[in-house]
Amino acid sequence: MLSKRFGRLATGTLAGAMLMAAAACGGGSTGGETTASTSPGTESSAPAASGLKVGLAFDIGGRGDKSFNDAAYAGLEKAKTELGAEIKELSPASDGSNRAELLTQLVDAGYNPIIGVGFAYGEDIKKAAEENPEIQFAVVDSASNAANVTGLLFAEEQGSYLAGVAAATKAESGHVGFVGGVENDLIKKFEAGFVAGVKSVKTDAKIDVKYLTPDGDFTGFRAPDKGKVAAEKMFQDGAEVVYHAAGDSGLGVFQAAAAAKKKAIGVDSDQRQTVTEPDLQEVIMTSMLKRVDVGVFEYIKAFQGGAKGGTDIVYDLKVDGVGLATTGGEIDDIQDKIDAAKKDIIDGKITVPAKP
Repeated sequence: MLSKRFGRLATGTLAGAMLMAAAACGGGSTGGETTASTSPGTESSAPAASGLKVGLAFDIGGRGDKSFNDAAYAGLEKAKTELGAEIKELSPASDGSNRAELLTQLVDAGYNPIIGVGFAYGEDIKKAAEENPEIQFAVVDSASNAANVTGLLFAEEQGSYLAGVAAATKAESGHVGFVGGVENDLIKKFEAGFVAGVKSVKTDAKIDVKYLTPDGDFTGFRAPDKGKVAAEKMFQDGAEVVYHAAGDSGLGVFQAAAAAKKKAIGVDSDQRQTVTEPDLQEVIMTSMLKRVDVGVFEYIKAFQGGAKGGTDIVYDLKVDGVGLATTGGEIDDIQDKIDAAKKDIIDGKITVPAKP
């Protein structure tokens, strides 16, 4: 994927700092859901306040999903600890209908910059940015659409390719599955990369694909029951490994894997590290890390240094913006194969498709 850099952000400095910061993601397993129609959010200040006030509006599921949102919060919390930022977080209604209201609350409270977590914030942030040109905004998973907006994008297809390599190598039968939360262009990037990675190992592999809800219906990201049913069918049909990109619904995938005594691949965060149930921990072979925590923190750090918006930053394999978790040691024996695939992608020998 082309990495379109953010001209005024001193890109080389950002990449170097990000590489140093790109350890494990701060989230974890899909699990508990904390949504509220009008979440009051939380505020806190570091002991040595810097005058930096950062507001963050979560995607559906809110803080506590132990995946996408919690990864973003980890970056926000790091800004509080390391940069002295005062932070405020807000969660949307269960249907996400009040996203614009959350942004307005943060603007009115004097927060700058303001970050929207998830592509669904794209249009709302565009409008808020046009109405408040003195404030800098960032949106995760959506391209910049205003002079004071930065898009924080990720090469999900590249990390998913590595997940496909791992799944196909571990699945002796060559039968694997993919569960997507919502059938939209973003989640199709995960599918496309995964399928390509699987096929690179076993051209005749059987790959089951199931989306929980159609495009526009975001309940697919918070429906563990649907995730469980989808994965159960795949395991019953012979799949050995199922990869999910389904947010909170991934909990159901893990439950199905545990019942079938098969394996699953998590997403966004190192889900084996934070899932609480031991039987579910054991089925998570690896997770495709999407380092939203790094993106959020580095954006805030760059803002503090005087950077302005107007374009996008893409976090890909080259800067370790995506990758695979190694907790549990289950892919240690195939690490050479994964590393070789990663190198070929970085070197341009492999171009990973972003569409199925």
